[in-house]
Parts: sequence; C-alpha cells; structure tokens
Amino acid sequence: MSKKLIILSLVILIIGSCFAQKSNYVVPFELKGQAYPAHTELSWVNRAGFDYEIYRSVDGGTKFIKSGETSADIYLDFFGKPVEQAQTFVYRVIPKGLSVESADAAKFEIKVTVLPATDDALLDMTQRYTTRYFYDYAQPQTGLARERSNDVNGDIITTGGTGFGIMALVAGAERKYFSRNDALRTIAKIVTFLEKTERFHGAWSHWYDANTGKAFSFSQYDDGGDLVETAFLTEGLLTAREYFRNGNAEEQTLVNRITKLWETIEWNWYTQGSTDALYWHWSKNYGFKMNHRIKGFDETMITYVLAASSPTFPIERSVYEKCYTNSSYYLNGKSYYGIKLDLGMEYGGPLFFTHYSFLGLNPNGLSDKYTNYFERNRAHALIHLAYAIDNPQKQVGYGANCWGFTSSDDPIVGYTSHHPGTNDENGTISPTAALSSIVYTPKASMEALHHFYYDKGSVLLGKYGFYDAFNPGLVEGQQVVHSYLAIDQGPIAVMIENYRSGLLWNLFMANPEIHTGLQKLGFKTEK
Repeated sequence: MSKKLIILSLVILIIGSCFAQKSNYVVPFELKGQAYPAHTELSWVNRAGFDYEIYRSVDGGTKFIKSGETSADIYLDFFGKPVEQAQTFVYRVIPKGLSVESADAAKFEIKVTVLPATDDALLDMTQRYTTRYFYDYAQPQTGLARERSNDVNGDIITTGGTGFGIMALVAGAERKYFSRNDALRTIAKIVTFLEKTERFHGAWSHWYDANTGKAFSFSQYDDGGDLVETAFLTEGLLTAREYFRNGNAEEQTLVNRITKLWETIEWNWYTQGSTDALYWHWSKNYGFKMNHRIKGFDETMITYVLAASSPTFPIERSVYEKCYTNSSYYLNGKSYYGIKLDLGMEYGGPLFFTHYSFLGLNPNGLSDKYTNYFERNRAHALIHLAYAIDNPQKQVGYGANCWGFTSSDDPIVGYTSHHPGTNDENGTISPTAALSSIVYTPKASMEALHHFYYDKGSVLLGKYGFYDAFNPGLVEGQQVVHSYLAIDQGPIAVMIENYRSGLLWNLFMANPEIHTGLQKLGFKTEK
C-alpha cells in the first residue's frame, strides 16, 4: 500500500472515529434508573467505552450538581439518609467533556422517584444485590459461582459456594429478581458441569478450574474430593430438587438428575472403612494423607447429617458420636457476658459456624441431648454482639450497630478469621457475620444493616452487595476490602430469605431422607 493510501486511510479512520463519537452522543444506551432506600442505581450499555459524568438535580432539572464519574456501566448514587416523603431526582449521565448545560446533555436524562425507606425494602435490596453474585457474576460456561471476585489464580469456581448460590437463585426466582426459568437454566448448567467433571468417589473437589474443567488444588495434598464442600453443594442441590419437584417436564428432568448426583456420593468411603471417623479429604494422588477428621462443633455438622441421610452410601451413628461429638472443642458450657454457650470453642468461634450448616437445615425446633440448636446459634451471635459492645481491645468503630466476626478477607493481612479471643481479631468487621445472623438476632442484625448501608453505604456497597470486610481503624481509603467471596455472599442472601419467609429451610427440610438421617443421629425436630 502506498504512503498516500496509508495517510488517506488514517484520515478516514480518524474522521470516522469522530463521527462515531459524535453519533454516540445518543449513548448511554438503555439508560435505566432504580431507586433504593438511600441511593439510586443508574445502569446503561456502555458500547463506546466512554467515561461518564453523573449529575443529579433535586429541583426538577433546573440545577444539576455533579455526583461522580465512572467508566463502568453502573453507578450507585448515595444521597445519605432516606427521604421522608417521595422525591423525584433528575439525572444526566453524559460523556465526559460534554457540558451538562448543553442541548445534547438533555438526551441523557432520566427521572427516578425515591420512596420513604422501610426495613423490608432495605432487606430486599440487600438480598437482590447479593444474589447478583450468583446470577450476573456466575461463571458463564459452567454456571458455578466464582470463588471470589479478585481471584489471582484464574477462573476458579467453587463447589461449596455454589451450593449456597443455588439456594440464593431459588429464592431470587421466588422473589422475581429473574424468572423461574432463568433460575432453572442456570442450575441446569451447574448440574451439567457437576455430571461431567471429575469426582472422587462421588465427592467433588473444593475448587475447579473453569477453563479446563479439572480440579484445582486447594493446597498441596488437597487436590481431590472435599467432603465438606460437597455437603454444602448438596445442601443447595437438594433445596433446588424440592423447589422444582412438582414442576414441568424440564424441571422434572432436572430433579431426576439431581437425585442421581445425590445418590452417587460415596459418603461412607470417607470413613476409611472404619466406624469411628469421617475424613474431610481423599485424593487419587495422595489418598487420605491429610488425615483430617471432621470433628468438633463448627461449620461441618451438615456433612454428618447428609452422610447419615444418604439412601445409598450412609454412615452409621457411631461415626458421628466417636468423631464429631468426641472432640475437645465440641462441648463448651461456659458463659460469656452472661450468655451460656452449650457447644463450640471459646466465644463460639467465627460466626460462619452458625450459618453454613443451617442455611437449609432448620435450627428452629432442632435439638439433641446436647443443645437446642436455634438457642445455641442465637447465643453465639449474641456473644459476638456483646463482645463488640464491650470492645476489650478498644478497636475503632465497634458497637451495637457494628459487630460480627468471621473468616473473610482482611485489609491488613488478607484472608483470615477475626473471631473474639484470638490475635487475628484486629478491628476488621465482616458484614456477612451480622447480616447472615438475622434469623437469630433480627434487631441487632437490622441495626448493623442500617449502619453498613445508611452510614457507610457509599464506600461499603457495590454491585454485588456489601464488600467482604472493612476495618474502621485504618486510614480512610484503606478501610474497605473491595472483594466478594461466594462463601460470604451466599449466607447473606439465604439467611435473609429464611428470615423473611423460611422458604429455603422449608424446601431443604421437605427432603424425606433428611429426617431419616437426623433421627439416626439422635436429633429431634418439631413437626
């Protein structure tokens, strides 16, 4: 090509680009606005890759004040405390550099009416945003939940977090965040992956690489079956099975596929042929080298319940009694801040112990010779609340509306636990801890939600809900960890739904096998 032709081509390209940018002044495409208790969400299709400036008017469009700017396709505009009466905001979302007073700016205008806030609207917003992690942010080829939003290992998907996500999807369909058929398609895609990927005597790996479909090692010897993560996944699958059980032909097909997955998990393989222990891991490369017995009161109780409930590969009661309950950190019996704790480690341990097993397993009316599980879990949450109010280490921000300690990301040291009585309790608050405890401590959890949203929402809330953790004692700009984890987001959405309707508890407990397993292990349930 001659130099003249090259120059001419470049001129045409530049002119074309200018015309494209001029014509793209009709962007942002499909501009939408949604009002929430103390913010509005503006979204659009950013086809041209523009930087946008967002302006808000409170006087009907006479005067506009800049709220912020973004290169994304969504913007959350926080306006502080909720309005006392209905108020209409006028927004202009314009390409950066275009004057908000220009004639073209009016083409990018949208009106959003904000209503006085209610706690139900706030709960619905929190559940809706958090459910997006498992619907909008699901790994597109497999449908499974991504382990985290900031994964450095590639496109890593998680089985346990997916189990929580399946339950959130069921609730989301019931709440009409998306259609029932949309939820069905996503869950069917998940099941397709679970059917095809490598299993380890029926159990799934903790993580898989979405690009290869193969197990991704959680640690050196943990490259095979993870029975606890498999239990969390199964908890979600069985919940979905009940939701679709009496549905149309396509739903019936999914129900049968889930049943087959459930019935091919070899729970008793993970006893190593004994009657006194259930083991967490098995690898085709390393066997039972990790030798990790599943014992002591923690997040793993659902594993024993499902293993005892299996219609095909069940364990005996002796496995449960000789391992899980036979541990130095099973029975407690102490009081903390005047609150008696029947089971668990000091202060109860991280709060996810009260969440993961009980997302489907209903603690209401569940008891055995050791405790009433609703009261035990409620005590655990109340101890954390009391600890935050007492604040023995004088951390910044702790109090009746800022509490809850669990394993999560951390702005100081990375992923770790932060529960009371440990050196890792360093001032970090994990929103999932208090919010997922709402079934046990509704008043205190709502006070925490008010604080997280109304006081700190402009820095703490993002597209997929509240960020994983924050530390009020750090300098501004470094307080918040801007990440999401499936295992932290899932319990928020699920427990809010259980608080609002009991839907997911009712579905999981409708599985007849579960009652067989509970009875075998010595549990009692209220009818």
